Amino acid sequence: MPRQVREELVRRLRRNRRALRKEDVKVVEPPLLRRAVGASALGNCMEWFDFGVYSYLAATIGKVFFPGASPGAQVISSFATFAAAFVVRPLGGLVFGPLGDRLGRQKVLATTMIMMAIGTFAIGVIPGYATIGLAAPVLLLLARMVQGFSTGGEYGGATTFVAEYSPDRRRGFLSSWLDFGTFVGYALGSALVTMLNFALTSDQMLAWGWRIPFLIAGPLGAIGLYMRLKLEESPAFQQQLDEHEKSLAQKSAGSEFKTIVKNHWEALLVCMGIVLLYNVTNYMVTGYLPTYQTETLHRSSGSADLLVLLGMVWIVLLITFIGRLSDHVGRRPIYAVAAAAMIVLSIPAFLLIKMHGTWPPVLGVLILSTLLACFAAPSAATLPALFPTAIRYAAMGIGFNFAVAAFGGTTPLVTAALVTGTGDDMMPAYYLMLAGAIGLVTVKFLPESAQVPLNGSQPMVGSEEEQHELVTTSEALYRTTRDPA
Repeated sequence: MPRQVREELVRRLRRNRRALRKEDVKVVEPPLLRRAVGASALGNCMEWFDFGVYSYLAATIGKVFFPGASPGAQVISSFATFAAAFVVRPLGGLVFGPLGDRLGRQKVLATTMIMMAIGTFAIGVIPGYATIGLAAPVLLLLARMVQGFSTGGEYGGATTFVAEYSPDRRRGFLSSWLDFGTFVGYALGSALVTMLNFALTSDQMLAWGWRIPFLIAGPLGAIGLYMRLKLEESPAFQQQLDEHEKSLAQKSAGSEFKTIVKNHWEALLVCMGIVLLYNVTNYMVTGYLPTYQTETLHRSSGSADLLVLLGMVWIVLLITFIGRLSDHVGRRPIYAVAAAAMIVLSIPAFLLIKMHGTWPPVLGVLILSTLLACFAAPSAATLPALFPTAIRYAAMGIGFNFAVAAFGGTTPLVTAALVTGTGDDMMPAYYLMLAGAIGLVTVKFLPESAQVPLNGSQPMVGSEEEQHELVTTSEALYRTTRDPA
């Protein structure tokens, strides 16, 4: 039994003053677990389909909605609109988070799904600047803000939902499927844009081809909504561990916010540090790298798109294996090794990406993609474990979205501006090194949560055999730790 699991079990035995009973250990039914993981991953797939499409079409969107600007200003304007969606993400987290803790995870996740689909679909039907003038970029901004507001409740809720459904021993593996959906969605979006770029001329893409990927969001959202409406509420939400948790769940949103900031500020800072590490790398690779290659390195959009798409496929292949590994070796070692590697390897990776030929850029992208997979795989299991059940959704909404808004979604915009302002095309590498250093410091304060029951939730197992094993182990452990007095 891992040390952290034994310590948590002893703490619960002493608090309850008895060994675990059969009813204290929740057995998760495999069909419910599969539906929960699948529906949650589909939501992330939907969210990142939009990001993949927008990132690959940033230059085209700039020409459609900001035609009077220079090419560099068009890209920056396009990324500024992209970043604007992240400004409202914390607001979405502040609204949807408390609702998720009070009304339930499933209801809120169904709402965010349909709002994401509407926001993305709307971009595909907005007329360009040549048709309606200044109203075009204004409507684009509004559509992005609807999408950003809804995603403010999406990832925190989805990670909470999957984490609360997963057996403790397999939480890393099962939660990694959530980010598997992330990169599948991005890969699908980027692959679709790549195929359109090959199939259509530049004039056709500019005139109407760019709209096709956004219009696909409507049917995808309908499918996702149907799946989420069929879900049952998470076991942890249905039966919280003690009366303190239940009373906390009834507090007002304002009171809950104050409680989280006052009593859980250390966990919030750790959450934000991990999110910064993950999302700066994420948006650098997925959001900025396609444009970096076309606008800074002057490569064709087709070759740039294929190179990043290769990285996404590599992440999809790796991520669930790393998630499973985190269940065995722990979350902290994976974060620590990957953060240290990013400090060391960012400059070599970008030097390879800048080189001519086929294989050096491929190797550079695969290095960054491997690091990104190491940050992504354990995150959906690690972050919800920082907070107790009654405030988990709201706390995730605060910590995750504020960090993404401040550091993640702004990465393409800030990096593009740094490269343009300084003329140094190695700025992306320096930015990643800074994120790696912050992540390495954060890991020192990250509690190990591999195989440990979630704070405020019942122990979760995948079978009655595991349930019997845990009850028997707790009985033996209770006899050895019981106070004779």
